Amino acid sequence: MHRSRSLRSTLAAVLALTALPFLSAVSADAATGGESVTAAPQRPKSLVIGIDGATFATFGKARMPHLKSLMAQGMTATSNYYAQPMAPTSSGPGWSSIATGVWPDKHGVVDNSFDGANYDQYPDYATRVEASSSPLDTLVVGTWSPIPDTVFGPATDTRLRGVDDADTTATAASRLARTRADATFVQLDEVDSAGHHSGAGSQRYLDALSTADAQVGRLLQAVASRADYADENWQIIVTTDHGHTDSGGHGGNTPQERQTFVIAKGSGFSPGSVRHDVKVTDIAPTVLTHLGISVDPAWQLDGRAVSTSVPDSFDPLRSSLRPAVDETGLPSTLKGWTNTAPSGWSIDNSAMPAGGVTEWRGWAFATDEFWTNTQTGQGRETNVRARDVFAVADSDEWDDKAHGAGPFDSTLTSPAFPVQGGATAHVSFVSHYRTDGPQSGDVLVSYDGGAPRPLTSYRTPHHRTEKLSVDVPADVTSLRLHFRYTGTNSAFWTVDQVTVTR
Repeated sequence: MHRSRSLRSTLAAVLALTALPFLSAVSADAATGGESVTAAPQRPKSLVIGIDGATFATFGKARMPHLKSLMAQGMTATSNYYAQPMAPTSSGPGWSSIATGVWPDKHGVVDNSFDGANYDQYPDYATRVEASSSPLDTLVVGTWSPIPDTVFGPATDTRLRGVDDADTTATAASRLARTRADATFVQLDEVDSAGHHSGAGSQRYLDALSTADAQVGRLLQAVASRADYADENWQIIVTTDHGHTDSGGHGGNTPQERQTFVIAKGSGFSPGSVRHDVKVTDIAPTVLTHLGISVDPAWQLDGRAVSTSVPDSFDPLRSSLRPAVDETGLPSTLKGWTNTAPSGWSIDNSAMPAGGVTEWRGWAFATDEFWTNTQTGQGRETNVRARDVFAVADSDEWDDKAHGAGPFDSTLTSPAFPVQGGATAHVSFVSHYRTDGPQSGDVLVSYDGGAPRPLTSYRTPHHRTEKLSVDVPADVTSLRLHFRYTGTNSAFWTVDQVTVTR
């Protein structure tokens, strides 16, 4: 089996559809003889459903009452997968990212052979449940055999393979209705098959989505039929491992192949809410947190529990983003960039030559949908650790239009972060630095408005969450960070989620 835009308009169309009621627990005040009785805490339960090859952009065209009801009563978040050179948009890397909470450069799965898988260091979340002190029951049922056989490890209590999606659904529904089923993962495969045979633009594909939606409904009904359902706190999550092109197939870097989604209902997810800062790698830590299992920082997960995720200083810029000016090939309605810094931040372009592509003359702020698709196949797709709106310096794209003599040379400066003199400050930021020619990236620090001094530098490619310790001089009360990037038709540097803690 092969595995190889407008976001706002699609999401608005889906959410605008009438949602059917979702089965939910019934709660009532309990009283005896006029005295109030405190109800026992509901037992947390988790169900994650993966629909292989489900292209979110097509949801508004398909009959999907159960998923649309979940969206209306919970959270919907779309984001994008990686592409080469990190990994193709294929099932092995996709499901591994969902199950482990880390991206392919950590879990090591880059195709469907699973050669090089690093599951010992980055196991699936069911394995982490079993390794905890919680006596929870884990269940995995999938149509694609590597889901129960490989992606989820042998520590899982029950791993079952369905002969087709109808069998997978029946098996999972029976277990959900009649067993303990604390943490369940179900994978449905036949939407992907329809995509390969007929493409995401076909009626066959839309029919497959409708069938998968009915199967989701059967799983939800099984949950609601449980004898102890009223005493349980169910978290329901639906997602996918990749999308499909209209003509069929995946593995590449088009928006339809890369776009994924997380639909979630349960405590902590506001009805009808839409978020832009949630990734599929957040599913594993979100499930673990819901089940009462603490996420250990030593696990080095790329994801984080949705309940702990808050906007950074760049994300509020989304409402003020602009459509393309010089860039071509993007939808005219897509608003995805600005060169206006958020409050407290500043950009120094005094060393920038005149001219060049307007969007990228100096540091800018952009979304993945906008920036990645200005030029695909150059590594921008691997900027997966940035969320929502991020800062980007891109000498390659800037150089695509005539400009004055000299290299790209721009500095992004943070607000003044309060620190304690004589103590250690901890600096953290997501950094994606890629080279393809003469280029430099330097992080500098200044104290109480003084001259910047070097903190760290980049000359070779790297992509990680940077964590640096800074020994603050005595009597200092604040520090600023300065991100200076220079390049001559080289590549780019993105920065996101900048924090300084004492």
